[in-house]
Amino acid sequence: MTTQRRRRALAALALTLLLVACGTNDEAAESAAPVEGPASGELTVWAMGAEGEALGVLAEAFTAENPEVTVNVTPIAWDVAHDRLITAIAGNETPDVTQLGSTWAGEFAGTGALEPVPDTIDSGAFFDGIWETNLVEDTAYGVPWYVETRLLYYRTDIAEAAGITEPPTTWDELFTMAQAMKEEGGAENGISLTVGTGSWQNYLPFVWSNGGDVTAEDGTFSLDSPEAVEALEYYDSFFEAGLVSPQPEGFDITPAFVQGTYPMFFSGPWHLALVEEAGGEDFADKWAIAPMPAGDSATSFVGGSNLAVFEGSENRDAAWKFVEFLTRPEIQAQWFAEVGALPSVESAWEEEALSGDEQLSTFGEQLQDAKSPPSISTWEEVASTIDDQVEQVTQGDTPPADGAAAMQESAVSIGTGGE
Repeated sequence: MTTQRRRRALAALALTLLLVACGTNDEAAESAAPVEGPASGELTVWAMGAEGEALGVLAEAFTAENPEVTVNVTPIAWDVAHDRLITAIAGNETPDVTQLGSTWAGEFAGTGALEPVPDTIDSGAFFDGIWETNLVEDTAYGVPWYVETRLLYYRTDIAEAAGITEPPTTWDELFTMAQAMKEEGGAENGISLTVGTGSWQNYLPFVWSNGGDVTAEDGTFSLDSPEAVEALEYYDSFFEAGLVSPQPEGFDITPAFVQGTYPMFFSGPWHLALVEEAGGEDFADKWAIAPMPAGDSATSFVGGSNLAVFEGSENRDAAWKFVEFLTRPEIQAQWFAEVGALPSVESAWEEEALSGDEQLSTFGEQLQDAKSPPSISTWEEVASTIDDQVEQVTQGDTPPADGAAAMQESAVSIGTGGE
């Protein structure tokens, strides 16, 4: 077991103990609207990664509007954020506001530690896919802060050398292009597809685009549905055809893409700057991005980050006012200019900085058809078993149907955390 998976297992055990201790509410919780008027008092906020380092800029803007409030931002590294939140909940030492990963709402709402979102926040202002990451049994426990989705990055020069001048729009075209990139374009591989930790983010869009899902309408797991099996067969077909070489853990696709070793890969908007920096000016006309190739649909993964208020907050009015402030369209546009985080509020995309950029507009279009896994408290464990079976199928001798069956059996034994 890797260190990361060992940490994940220990965190899951800690969460289970929290769920037993705290229990869950059978009835939908409600959160009263914040009191009107300026915010006051002291506010503690936890934010992760680059956002945590830069959030002070927006905190200052908030306090300029609300001079009677003090905002204390604590930056936290993403690799320790999940476990630190578990520890804070267990010790009843939570901040007022926290940033959450897009798959965490079900897990932390299950502890009873998060406040439901008040009606003063308009759910219709956000992209559907990212709003739904906060829903637990139809109650929202978080508010989307920023959003990302995945597109296809591809080498236009290698494609042209292989006789292809347009990006792939279907599964068949994607496979044909990967084959041509290697056999006629001279690339060592045809495409990069993740195996091991995190491969569910590459794999599930194929399941969704094929009409499948992680769970059925009744909430039961459906990881072995015919649609899911077919998606896993398609994913594995790239490996069976020798179009993907095994990649070591921690592999960085950026230099390999620039070098032409892997001429296609799926990733989010952060890779725009990474590719530009690694490739330099002479590389600008050698690559492009394109929407998810379609099966029955062209559904991509939606991720990003959410904001939540803890039930134990001693300044809930200021906490929700700060969340509302961070999700104003003009503040979302300012945040994009500050750190490059794409707005979760649809109207913010009308700003020239986004609407006038062809590449960013492509991400905005893909967000209209993007999904996230269900908001269940056991998602981290279920994701791990999906990762394991994708690896067994693509790197071992496990047939796709057996791999999907193993995913399903393991997920059922794990449960959704709501039984």
